[in-house]
Amino acid sequence: MPEFTKEEIKRIAKEEDVRFLRLMFTDIMGIIKNVEVPISQLEKVLSNKMMFDGSSIEGFVRIEESDMYLRPDLDSWLIFPWGTGKGKIARLICDIYNPGGTPFAGDPRNNLKRVLKEMEEFGFTEFNLGPEPEFFLFKLDENGEPTLELNDKGGYFDFAPTDLGENCRREIVLQLEEMGFEIEASHHEVAPGQHEIDWKYANAIDACDYIQTFKLVVKTVARQHGLHATFMPKPLFGVNGSGMHFNMSLFNKDGNAFYDEEGEMQLSETARQFMAGILKHARAYTAICNPTVNSYKRLVPGYEAPVYVAWSGRNRSPLVRVPESRGLSTRIELRSVDPTANPYLAMAVLLKSGLDGIKNQMKVPDPVDRNIYVMTEEERHERGINDLPSTLHNAIKYLRQDEVVKEALGSHIYNNFVEAKRIEWAAFRQQVSEWEREQYMELY
Repeated sequence: MPEFTKEEIKRIAKEEDVRFLRLMFTDIMGIIKNVEVPISQLEKVLSNKMMFDGSSIEGFVRIEESDMYLRPDLDSWLIFPWGTGKGKIARLICDIYNPGGTPFAGDPRNNLKRVLKEMEEFGFTEFNLGPEPEFFLFKLDENGEPTLELNDKGGYFDFAPTDLGENCRREIVLQLEEMGFEIEASHHEVAPGQHEIDWKYANAIDACDYIQTFKLVVKTVARQHGLHATFMPKPLFGVNGSGMHFNMSLFNKDGNAFYDEEGEMQLSETARQFMAGILKHARAYTAICNPTVNSYKRLVPGYEAPVYVAWSGRNRSPLVRVPESRGLSTRIELRSVDPTANPYLAMAVLLKSGLDGIKNQMKVPDPVDRNIYVMTEEERHERGINDLPSTLHNAIKYLRQDEVVKEALGSHIYNNFVEAKRIEWAAFRQQVSEWEREQYMELY
C-alpha cells in the first residue's frame, strides 16, 4: 500500500470532495464493521480520538468495558470509486485500542501484528500472502433479495455469452484496480455462477486488508448488476464449493527464505520445516480457516477441495501444494482455506504453526504424488495421511487440544471464538432439515 501522512490525507480529502469517512475494522467472526462519520470529523479521527461502543460487537467486550478507540492505519487511506451523489466516500482501516492506550487483545488485526513480532524474533522480515478467493453470483428477485437462480451456466475459464457474469466481474476488476489492486487473473470457475479473481501477493497485514476490501467491492458491484455475491463455501449441492487458497512465503534480509537453489525441489530447509508445522497443526487450525457449519460441506471428496493432510508438488489432491515457481516466487499453497475465514486470524494461526515447525526443526513427511482420493483407507494409514475434521464440531475439538494454535489466537479471541462456534453448532444440530423429512417421514 502507498504511504500517507496526516497532511496528505487532509489535502486529498479536500481536493477530491470527500464527504464521508468509513472507519473500518473486522470482528472476531471475520465480519467487516465500520463507523461512518462526516469528513468534518477527520481531524479527530487522525488524532486517534474517535471512540465507539465495543460492547455492541460480538466477542469484543462487556457493557461495563464498552469504550474503545479506533486508531486508523494512515496507509490504508482509500477513496471508493462510488459516491453518495453529493461527494465521495473514503475509508481508513483501524486497529482497536483500549482506553489506556494498549492494543485490544480481541482485535484480529492487532493479534496478527503480535504474531508477526514473534516471527521477527526468528530473523524473518515478512510473511507474504497471495490469496485466491472464489465466489458465486446469484440473481436478485424483484424485492432485491437473493435467489438460488444462477446468472450463467459457464464452467472453468468459459467466456461470454456462456459466462453472463463476465461484465460484472470485469467491473469488479476495474474498480479494484482503481483502488490500487494489482490484478493478476480473473476468470470463471468450475461451477456455474462461480468466479475467481486473484491479485499480487502482499505482506500479511496488507494482504488481509485487501481481502476484506475485496469482499466489500465484490458485493457492492454485484448488487449494481442486479446480482448477489456470496462467499458462502457451499451454497449449492452437487457442484464445487468456493475456496480461498493461501499462497504463503517467508522472507528474510537475503530474500525468499523458502528458496534454495541447491535444495531438493529447490526448497530450503526452512520451507520444509515450515510446511511440517503447517501439516502437524492442520486439524486444529481448520476451525479457524473453515469456521462455519457450511465450510464442511465443501471439504468432501469429489469436488477438488482437500480432505487429507499431506503435501505434494504437482498433485492437487493433498492439503498443501508447492507451485512450480521458484526464486522470489517460491511459496507453499494451502488449499483448505475458504472465504468465510477471518483472514487476520487465519494468517496468525498459519504463521504460528509454521514457526513451530521451524523452532522444533520438524521433518516434513515424503510428498504424496498419487491421487489420494483413490487411495484406500489402509493405504492412507500406511502413509500416515490423516483426514481433516469432517464437521465444525470436530474441528473445535482439535482446536481445544492444540496449545500452539490457541497461543496464536490469544485467550480473549480463542475463548470468544470457541463459545460462538459452540452456539452455532448447537443451533445447527437442533434443526430438522428437508433431507431428513424426505428420508424418514414415510419410512418410519
